[in-house]
Amino acid sequence: MVKILLVLVFLAPALLYVIAWRARERVATPVLIAALALHAGSLFIASRSPEGWRFGFASILSATVWIGMVVIWLESLSAGLKALRGVLMPVAALVVLLPLAFPGAELVERAARPLFVPHLLAGMLAYGVLALAALHAVLMAVAERALQAGAGAPQGWTAKLLEDLPPLLALERILFRLIAAGFIFLTLTAATGIFFTEQVFGKPLTLDHKTVFTLVSWLVFGVLLLGRWQRGWRGKTALRLTLGGFALLLLAYVGSRFVLEVVLRRG
Repeated sequence: MVKILLVLVFLAPALLYVIAWRARERVATPVLIAALALHAGSLFIASRSPEGWRFGFASILSATVWIGMVVIWLESLSAGLKALRGVLMPVAALVVLLPLAFPGAELVERAARPLFVPHLLAGMLAYGVLALAALHAVLMAVAERALQAGAGAPQGWTAKLLEDLPPLLALERILFRLIAAGFIFLTLTAATGIFFTEQVFGKPLTLDHKTVFTLVSWLVFGVLLLGRWQRGWRGKTALRLTLGGFALLLLAYVGSRFVLEVVLRRG
């Protein structure tokens, strides 16, 4: 009975995401809000265990998509982002179920350290906002290519995409707003990890792959924001650096946890 209830806790937001994805705007908005609330509850349940806290690649992806959905919902109140929301909702319906299959590892000792939870929250916020920025960059690239295609108006799903999206200049402003917010959270993550590593992780700083990939990703996004501010970078340069920086960030933790938990079957 308990297992059935647990499955329902994760299945309910997944179904609501699908309903919101297919419903009209008047119905979709309240259903989406309900899905986000239930998704948050499922994340809390997925992160708890009888011994304390649990964490893994599935909960990271689920939390990332949840944060992305919240941000895009808030942004859609002032900008036409139905296309981006439509892409993210079916993804959310899938990833909300992942912690059922991949519950992750226990974090009993680390969670007791004062700075670990702030470090973890900052990292999740950085992943979520920058993941949304990466998805936003992909849609911008598709829209830009369609507009530059030449003869004739776009057809099919591309035409629908362009119809739902605001102008490229507005999309570009939103992209850099997301990158700036994600960079702030990533800075907090790196700072707590580097300067307070003894308190957060219980050991001195080591330059492992997670630290290196995080720092290189932070550098990429920092250079992108500086280039935007000093030289007005935009277009393909901004899109490539956004996607490259997020790919490095993904490798920093999600990729390593996926290999450990799924490929090598380790906690």
